[in-house]
Amino acid sequence: MIDLGRHSVLGVGINAVDYDAAVARIMQAATEKRPLAVSALAVHGVMTGHLDPEHARRLNGLDLVVPDGQPVRWALRLLYGKALPDRVYGPNLTLYTAEALGKQGMSVYLYGSKQEVLEKFASNLQQKYPGLRIAGMEASKFRRTTPEEQREIAERIRASGADAVFVGLGCPRQEVWAFEYRNLLPMPVLAVGAAFDFHAGTLAQAPKHMQDAGLEWFYRLTKEPGRLWKRYVLLNPLFVWRLLLQAARLRRFSVALPDGTERQELYG
Repeated sequence: MIDLGRHSVLGVGINAVDYDAAVARIMQAATEKRPLAVSALAVHGVMTGHLDPEHARRLNGLDLVVPDGQPVRWALRLLYGKALPDRVYGPNLTLYTAEALGKQGMSVYLYGSKQEVLEKFASNLQQKYPGLRIAGMEASKFRRTTPEEQREIAERIRASGADAVFVGLGCPRQEVWAFEYRNLLPMPVLAVGAAFDFHAGTLAQAPKHMQDAGLEWFYRLTKEPGRLWKRYVLLNPLFVWRLLLQAARLRRFSVALPDGTERQELYG
């Protein structure tokens, strides 16, 4: 189990952890019935916070932000010498968490995506982990919810008896959701994005060799160029350039915190 602390990558705090440490923290929160907001960030997720101070405050207000992308894992090593054996890939973290919940006979609530995706995802999870219970599921409204709707959604999740929530709304909406619902739900909330479609079988994952080489972005770009080209063609080079500036100490990126204060590069 590896937990090397939380550190700033372009002003966004990333936890240098492995899968075991991440799942252990999630399960502890589920067992103790306390809030824990979790996200898995790749380059795009980091850049949404880097370019938007308000969103950076949300990201830095989450309890656990794991390095979903290989470049984010490499950034932790480059900047801080924190070498991890692998990234903590959101879709894999989803399965490891589901497995751990299933072993304890615990339950999960699925929020986001479309109803048909939720049904396939839930069915596949239960086939793979028979001990896991699906406490409920709710498709995305594909719009901003009102404060009253948020309270109603939180009440439905609490009433379901769920021990954890998987959220699949896409970045950055799912991180906003995790931040806003953190204090409304006494359980871990995992923002896991494409895990819903991957594990429902409605979206293909990149081959493992491309994932290991940090080229998952290229695979996804070839599959959805119209939707993703700005994300990867514009943001990836900017990430690399500013990361090099941070590594060379030519530029410092402060960490914006939810209370309105800021800290310098080292976080935690």
